[in-house]
Amino acid sequence: MANSVTLRPGAGNFISRGTANLSTAVPVRMAARLGRGALDLLFPPLCAACRTPVTDPHSLCAACWRAIVFLDGPCCASCGYPFDFDPGGETLCGGCLARPPIFDRARAVMRYDDKSRDLVLAFKRADRLDLVPAFANWLGRVGRDLLQEADVIVPVPLHRTRLWLRRFNQSALLARELSRRTGRPTDPFLLERVRRTPSQGEMPSAKARRRNVLGAFRVAERDTVRDKTVLLIDDVYTTGATIEACARALKRAKAAKVYALTLARVVRGAASNI
Repeated sequence: MANSVTLRPGAGNFISRGTANLSTAVPVRMAARLGRGALDLLFPPLCAACRTPVTDPHSLCAACWRAIVFLDGPCCASCGYPFDFDPGGETLCGGCLARPPIFDRARAVMRYDDKSRDLVLAFKRADRLDLVPAFANWLGRVGRDLLQEADVIVPVPLHRTRLWLRRFNQSALLARELSRRTGRPTDPFLLERVRRTPSQGEMPSAKARRRNVLGAFRVAERDTVRDKTVLLIDDVYTTGATIEACARALKRAKAAKVYALTLARVVRGAASNI
């Protein structure tokens, strides 16, 4: 559409509104760039992983970027398990064919291995909250389609005693930042963890993991999710047991669909210490 024109009486000329808006926007952008430049001089941006200087804040250096295996290729249409080649269509992995998950779709940013584990654990256990913007940016890109369909973003909750010890829920921080970036609402209290369970990392098998979190979650107010599409946020997808336990509680409360978005996921056959 062409810019509308405003005639200035007595001036002998006219200025388009679009041009007027541009004339005010340019100084604002210049001021923002100058402000960022000053901040970069005082606090140079560092790689989120190795802390070497980088050009852009909340990013990785070239070496760390190459070391992380991002899951941006063909994958299972349901759980997001990566395929070595594109089989075409809505292909499911063997695990989903043998035991269809309760959730509808899941996606992850990167493979959980030695390099990504250091990042995730720094976030969870070393108070590296400066990683939230970078992680949210990655989650937003990988989960673009899921976010577009989601009615509400819900973090996987911690039990209140574990939350007290850790002081923050890493999944809730990611959900809040995603909500801020996308405009999708988030509700950190929609799901409750009603039973304290041992760490999933202590469980010897997928079956033990499922049994460990069975009945551990409930929806605080069931009417809040009726006919809604819920996007769950968590840090690591190992066997899917935690996501499935959350999805079961949400589906019982009549949620229409349950999606899951995680920072990392375990890939069978890839070396990783969970």
